[in-house]
Amino acid sequence: MIKVGVVGATGYTGIELLRLIAAHPQARLEFVSSRTEQGKLVAEVFPGLRGHIDLAYSTPDADGLSECDVVFFATPNATAMHQVPALVRVGVKVIDLSADFRLKDPHVWQKWYGEKHACPELLDQAVYGLPEINRSSIRDAQLVANPGCYPTAILLGFIPLLESDLVDSSSLIANAISGVSGAGRKQALTTQYCEVSDSFKAYSASGHRHQPEIVQGLESVYGKPIGLTFVPHLAPMIRGIHATLYVRLNDTQVDIQSVFESRYQDEPFVDVMSARSHPDTGDVRGGNMCRLSWHRPEGGDTLIVLVIEDNLVKGAAGQAVQNMNIMFGFDEVAGLTTAPLSI
Repeated sequence: MIKVGVVGATGYTGIELLRLIAAHPQARLEFVSSRTEQGKLVAEVFPGLRGHIDLAYSTPDADGLSECDVVFFATPNATAMHQVPALVRVGVKVIDLSADFRLKDPHVWQKWYGEKHACPELLDQAVYGLPEINRSSIRDAQLVANPGCYPTAILLGFIPLLESDLVDSSSLIANAISGVSGAGRKQALTTQYCEVSDSFKAYSASGHRHQPEIVQGLESVYGKPIGLTFVPHLAPMIRGIHATLYVRLNDTQVDIQSVFESRYQDEPFVDVMSARSHPDTGDVRGGNMCRLSWHRPEGGDTLIVLVIEDNLVKGAAGQAVQNMNIMFGFDEVAGLTTAPLSI
């Protein structure tokens, strides 16, 4: 049984981490932190966790973190990077759900996140935590950068095509839609119910923070530069990611279904649906599964890949637990086998 700490355990991804870890057969919550809820019982703040967690919130700088085997950071960007070095020095494994360690180039990080990185020396050490491409590196890692929700869906949709060199890599297009929880649990006019209900919009079309993360991930697989147009959208739903990917095929005779099925046949959390299916975000709500399908309109050379996931689970907390399982040699699906909510 390993001892687990969660920093930032009141945000949406933090709450999901508490829910998943509380039911994990080989992990025990030892430390949970929140500056705003310090001293309160978790079950007092989130009554849904009554009977599952009996801890009280501490401050994130309390000594208890160093006593944990693994610490999750479910904190805003530019927060974890100030605490992670001290934990790494004493041998604690760290899984960061923010963007602090995803990008390898500190100058690129500064450009997109607006401040100088606090510990650039750890960027090369951090392993990008997408198990479907980095499982062996995750197994030996001390510091894992959990992928963003948009990048997870987009990378999983494009990777098999790039690995097989089947598409024009200079003109990849990703239109992706997120539920409002992707913006985090904070007060903001743009995410209030009256602002998002009965409304749909694109945002950050001129450049989104996840763009360099996606490009970095695709180029690490492909080994050459790629061209990507990425446009995120906000939908009036609480949770879910739906990515619609467009590529131009180099070979229209290839069996696309076999390409995806062969690539993901041994992956426990990627479900390749039948060709011409239309996956629904409601079918993965609360689960760690990513589902995908594909279409070729009128049999032409344009391929459309549809990818769905729950942004708070496979796109965040569930994938973080999946990474924890790999790092500690547990069954990769431990604590993650609950069926998605059907309604």
